[in-house]
Amino acid sequence: MRVVIAEDLALLRDGLIRILEAFGCQVVAAVDNGPSVLPALTAHRPDVAVLDVRLPPTFTDEGLQAAIRARAEIPGLPILVLSQHVEQLYARELLSDRLGGVGYLLKDRVSHVDQFVDAVRRVAAGGTVMDPEVVAQLLASRSGVGPLDELTAREREVLGLMAEGRSNAAVAARLFVTEKAVNKHINNIFSKLRMPPSGDDNRRVLAVLAYLHGEDGRRPHTPA
Repeated sequence: MRVVIAEDLALLRDGLIRILEAFGCQVVAAVDNGPSVLPALTAHRPDVAVLDVRLPPTFTDEGLQAAIRARAEIPGLPILVLSQHVEQLYARELLSDRLGGVGYLLKDRVSHVDQFVDAVRRVAAGGTVMDPEVVAQLLASRSGVGPLDELTAREREVLGLMAEGRSNAAVAARLFVTEKAVNKHINNIFSKLRMPPSGDDNRRVLAVLAYLHGEDGRRPHTPA
């Protein structure tokens, strides 16, 4: 798996390289500033890119903007964004094209090596990976608004795990219930959120997250 890394902190950048290479990945480029990201991505067309949101020279959103531009030029280019804090706007921007192959993790998650490498692989395979803390804040930001308020506590748990990119089997294992029970919860969730069920796990997660951002996957959501 070929990887491009964009991280300005030398120690973290070196750590990412060592981790990924230890798990059989090939780091084809590692840059430390915003202007270098897009040229590296378009030149190497990696299997996945791991990018810090904030890079020199302004330390605002250079990494994110480079990721968005790169996915415009190379649709579906897998991007895993790392951030120090939960920033909902960045998560929404990253998911806006709904092509899959995206992830948003907090940097603390890198210390959990197995989880981090698994996230890189899932994004490279076209999946969607969201940090549990990001999901929790997205859910909280939509509390008390429209159909989301109709969900039971268990359905909200299932929704959060779905948004993290977990399969039905993984949700069932996490909640110590059967897959049949999970399927029932998911059908209830989509019914309450006015969404048709989908067998495509990746599009299902994107649709849920789009709803949480104020869309229903088809048109802008207008509060009643």
